[in-house]
Amino acid sequence: MKTTSRPPRPATAPLLHQNRKQRSDGAEARVHLLLAALRLFAEKGFAKTSTREIAQAAGANVAAISYYFGDKAGLYRSVFTEPLGVPCDDISRYHPAHLSLREALEGFIAGFLEPLKQGDLAQQITRLHFREMLEPTGLWAEQINNNIKPAHAALVEVLGRHLGVTKIDDDVHRLAFSIAALAMQMFISRDVIDNVRPQLIATPKAIDLWAARLADFAEAMIAVEIARRRHPAARKKKSA
Repeated sequence: MKTTSRPPRPATAPLLHQNRKQRSDGAEARVHLLLAALRLFAEKGFAKTSTREIAQAAGANVAAISYYFGDKAGLYRSVFTEPLGVPCDDISRYHPAHLSLREALEGFIAGFLEPLKQGDLAQQITRLHFREMLEPTGLWAEQINNNIKPAHAALVEVLGRHLGVTKIDDDVHRLAFSIAALAMQMFISRDVIDNVRPQLIATPKAIDLWAARLADFAEAMIAVEIARRRHPAARKKKSA
């Protein structure tokens, strides 16, 4: 990939959260390319999307893609990693040992749901991630190793701490995956929610309220796990 100079930009800043007044014309053009590429890659995938299509949709010259991203693969990587920031940055919201269980859950879920406040951008990124899973280029594997695994490990550590577990077992991992699934379903079901009950996800305030409810549900799940560990014999007898 050709090395080129690029306008300075924080690598983890959400695409739509930049101060527009501080952008140079070059940075503005780069953002247009990212947005156009995101929409097209999400709709058609990497292989079936041409740089000419992207440049035309962004109102830019094809050469601008080489200038800002090196090539199509560089543009795809930027589209895949930049718009929603780096999930690992949210670990500080819930991992610190001084946080109560409730504070940790609220931090985890609020950070997870924050991208939903970007509206259509979040939907396009979700579609892009699903397309990457179906038509892998290698970036999803990187996402798992570099972002998802560290975030999961941090949540497991938090849960183990509050469960009073000295050795992490499979049930702690199951609980962590289940709590993450509470938040993940909002991305997966976004189109359904918009059609069935749109007000539940229509505004940042509505998303914050849903995050608080999910923290309630997660607390209930943890309470069940605590009870199961305290009375394992009773649980086995009940399930028999």
